[in-house]
Amino acid sequence: MNGAHKKYSVLLTDLYQLTMAYGYWKNRVHEREAVFHLFFRKNPFQSGYSVACGLADAIEYIQQFRVDEEELAYLGTLRGNDGQALFEKGFLDYLRDLKFTCDIDAVPEGTVIFPHEPLIRVRGPILQGQLLETALLNIINFQTLIATKAARVCQATEGEPVLEFGLRRAQGIDGGMAASRAAHIGGCAATSNVLAGMRYGIPVRGTHAHSWVMSFDTEEEAFNAYAHAMPNNCVFLVDTYDTLEGVQHAVQVGRKLREQGHEMVGIRLDSGDLAYLSIEARKILDDAGFPQALIVASNDLDEHIITSLKQQGARISIWGVGTKLVTAYDQPAMGGVYKLGAVRDAAGEWHYRLKLSEQAIKISNPGIQQVRRFFHEGEFIGDMIYNEGRPVKNDHLIVDPTNMTRSKKIPPSATAEDLLVPVFREGALNYEAPSIAQIRERTASQLAGFHPGIKRFLNPHLYPVGLELGLYHLKTDLILKARGIEA
Repeated sequence: MNGAHKKYSVLLTDLYQLTMAYGYWKNRVHEREAVFHLFFRKNPFQSGYSVACGLADAIEYIQQFRVDEEELAYLGTLRGNDGQALFEKGFLDYLRDLKFTCDIDAVPEGTVIFPHEPLIRVRGPILQGQLLETALLNIINFQTLIATKAARVCQATEGEPVLEFGLRRAQGIDGGMAASRAAHIGGCAATSNVLAGMRYGIPVRGTHAHSWVMSFDTEEEAFNAYAHAMPNNCVFLVDTYDTLEGVQHAVQVGRKLREQGHEMVGIRLDSGDLAYLSIEARKILDDAGFPQALIVASNDLDEHIITSLKQQGARISIWGVGTKLVTAYDQPAMGGVYKLGAVRDAAGEWHYRLKLSEQAIKISNPGIQQVRRFFHEGEFIGDMIYNEGRPVKNDHLIVDPTNMTRSKKIPPSATAEDLLVPVFREGALNYEAPSIAQIRERTASQLAGFHPGIKRFLNPHLYPVGLELGLYHLKTDLILKARGIEA
């Protein structure tokens, strides 16, 4: 297959992934079994939670995990500091025949997740696991970031629909498509992005812009012309010249539509004091006999501005959110990482690994990790990260990965669910992907299961996530050993 016709490529990676892969091959350890985990250390936006997203694209990437002739030819042109080939021909021949054989487990999209919990676990030949790192981080980091932002925005509207309007401000075409998908998973009702609507099955919404109004001699003429063209899609943008006068003009056209058997959908406010203008517009619409007409608002909205507007009594029915959603304006990157947790020797014995740091938050967790979520008395009460390579102790005590003084005892009566599910087994897809509607429903269901304190915007409650006691002791022993301290 020619590289130009593939959506993804193994070369969608950092060079050091390939140099490490070459190093594994050169030292004849490339088939050594290893386990990697993709996770993050802090929730974005100072949030109390995050929403997992991006697995569908990650699956598509993995299904295209192969190196074609055009890519091999390019790799053959790379040179080291001495001017010689960076990769010898034998390695390129190996890449030509490389087939994906890993096991991959992942948290389903729409799952609410927390710091230090693996979203994806890769188990298989260390060379393959290494080559997956950059692309998986690129996909999962961005879409999880946007889905989380969308969930927060939708939470702020208190059930009123949110329309994602961000394509023109998104970070490139791929970013715009991924953002539309992730925003819908996070809770947005529809998008202005028509290609995303076609590709992902997201409802699309939109009417006209200021340029439509400005192309006519008067605002009344513009509204009449639009009503003539699309009588079943009339949301009039009223703030081109004078907002409240524009509402009056919309009412006039709305009456004509009604006489013709159609109904004006509503108006849109895109500038000015949205609280004041929406209250006054609501009065005009109601007094004119249009109590069902919607008021759509846009203008650099986010969860904080929406919360403020609602506190001011704004009469807004639908919220159009663009730039600050699709660019994750207040935190434009998610800090996801990908770390080695275990390697297996030739005798089949696992050796557990961790990254050490002077910062406790940056010390990784060892093992072959799984996450068990506990549910008790109608609510999620805590998550336990445990090592599948060792038996789990029965007392269900969890210890905070970064603060040993914080622990929680899980009640014996709590029910539990393991979050990581099989996606690939020995390179073969072993997962029936849900529809985007089902994923969106999962997000809503998951969020409903957590205490409201975890979801508040200011100083959210810290949801209990901890290491199973046996994994905590394993981590402690490895830290002491790495520091040369006798346990």
